[in-house]
Order: sequence, then C-alpha cells, then structure tokens
Amino acid sequence: MSVAGESGSRAQQMRDQAQKLEQAAERATDPAERQRLKDKARRILDQNKMENERGSRDVDPM
Repeated sequence: MSVAGESGSRAQQMRDQAQKLEQAAERATDPAERQRLKDKARRILDQNKMENERGSRDVDPM
C-alpha cells in the first residue's frame, strides 16, 4: 500500500474514533464525562486536520 493510502486509512480511522467518542458523549449522563469525551473527539479531529494539511504539502501536484 502506498504512503498516501496508509495516511488516508489512518485519517479515516481517526474520524471514526472521533465519531464514536461524540456518540458516547451524547449518551453520557455525567456532564463532566460528556465534556471530556467531546474534548477528546475535538483533539483527534484537530490532529487529523493538521496531519492532512501537512501531508498535502508533501504531495507533488504533477
């Protein structure tokens, strides 16, 4: 598998993980736990975005 394919797969895994955390946050009854889960999901998405931006600079358009 190519490096781009591996990073794409990792990006999808990170998005899936963040979505699961968001869903868990919606089910959480404790407000502190809900916020912790939402914060963790947001950090994962932010990290994913940074990795995607960094990776896109490494790709030659032609």
